[in-house]
Amino acid sequence: MRRLRNVKIVATLGPSSNDYQTIRALFEAGADVFRLNMSHGSHAEQAARHALVRQVERDVNRPVAILADLQGPKLRVGTFVAGAHDLTEGDRFRFDLDPAEGDGRRVCLPHPEIFAVLEPGARLLVNDGKIRLTVDACGRDFADCTVTAGGTISNRKGVNVPDVVLPLAALSEKDRADLEFACELGVDWLALSFVQRVEDVREARDLAKGRAAILSKIEKPAAVRAYPEILAASDGIMVARGDLGVELPVHSVPPIQKRLVRAARTAAKPVIVATQMLESMIESPMPTRAEVSDVATAIYEGADAVMLSAESAAGQYPVEAVETMDNVAKSVESDPTYREVIEASRRVNRTTVADGIVAAAREIAEATDIHAICCFTQSGTTASLVARERPSVPIIALSPLLPTVRRLCLTWGVHCVQTTEPVDRFKMAVVNAARAAREYGFATEKDQIVVTAGVPFNVKGTTNILRVAPCDERLIFRTDPE
Repeated sequence: MRRLRNVKIVATLGPSSNDYQTIRALFEAGADVFRLNMSHGSHAEQAARHALVRQVERDVNRPVAILADLQGPKLRVGTFVAGAHDLTEGDRFRFDLDPAEGDGRRVCLPHPEIFAVLEPGARLLVNDGKIRLTVDACGRDFADCTVTAGGTISNRKGVNVPDVVLPLAALSEKDRADLEFACELGVDWLALSFVQRVEDVREARDLAKGRAAILSKIEKPAAVRAYPEILAASDGIMVARGDLGVELPVHSVPPIQKRLVRAARTAAKPVIVATQMLESMIESPMPTRAEVSDVATAIYEGADAVMLSAESAAGQYPVEAVETMDNVAKSVESDPTYREVIEASRRVNRTTVADGIVAAAREIAEATDIHAICCFTQSGTTASLVARERPSVPIIALSPLLPTVRRLCLTWGVHCVQTTEPVDRFKMAVVNAARAAREYGFATEKDQIVVTAGVPFNVKGTTNILRVAPCDERLIFRTDPE
């Protein structure tokens, strides 16, 4: 199946998408990557979903990526005698380490690491920021606060602390167990929650041991501040706007999103825009106009992927949600303004031979009648560099390594093909590229393609050759050198 769009769609699996028929329907509707949310469900349930995706992959004969999203540490208040209490603006309220049940004046916050770094003036946000408090005085086991935005505080509601860097690792004990489970299962990407510093990414990479690529979720102000270092250490980025919109003023999230997406594009690393993209479709078969505009904006920015969370995991219309994203993407990408925006936002500092090769491939393809850019890649780097150029013709990535082609399913514009024949001569690389272009409907025998590769073959980071080639194999054998 050939996708008629460049941006990729990530669909989260859950109770609404828990069987083969639905997952197959999600793929056929346009899902390129399936997300396993490790915050919900047992290992057995996630393993079953993983197996179903791999069955769909075999049946459709197309690589499919699986992303495991780690939960991250969860900061929550304790419980109340009455189950809940109303807080009013101006009220005084205390958080402390006393495990006794709370009342209208105090509650346990069983996280000494929070009290260790709190300072007067810092904010505590409860229940996704609906309740806001400012710290007046604090110590190693308490924080006396004033309520600045009231509401009902109840048992085990989540707490955000946006103004300080918490001395917490991004990986809890649960996350470490989930990470090892997911890697052994064979997922392609690991999404890392609660990232605050570059060391969090390095820790996850050390634990993954190359078994999965690391995607850092940017959802905390500290991560925004440390973004250049986090981006450099990551294989990909997720703009997780849910917690960003809680811990930062909501009006600051759109410009932050644009900066994060553009920087990831420049670094040739895939970037997902996520959270509440089609939220109303959890219960409605139709999205709001604002949601459609939100999805379109991410696509105009050049994001590699847009993501569905509860819409496909727990909503009433999971397949319709994917179809909506697919239709929005096709509409945006057919708009002449889209190419103008993409080309105007292309910022690349080319310093290597590979940079020059892929830039030349794009320019040749756009200046002549070229139908596809085909790249042979071991690690996926060449395909990612081609995708960074955001060419106006399709990208076909060919690799003998299944993990590589699966991971590239997240990358903008890349059609992934696992090669079965060993390729040790450039002529056979060109032949394989021409066959793939014809087989998947990108070109006919009368057309031409651009082929990039590295010689010697099967060596990472050696992209050094470019060839404009016919798709007619007879012409290739007649004219190409060995």
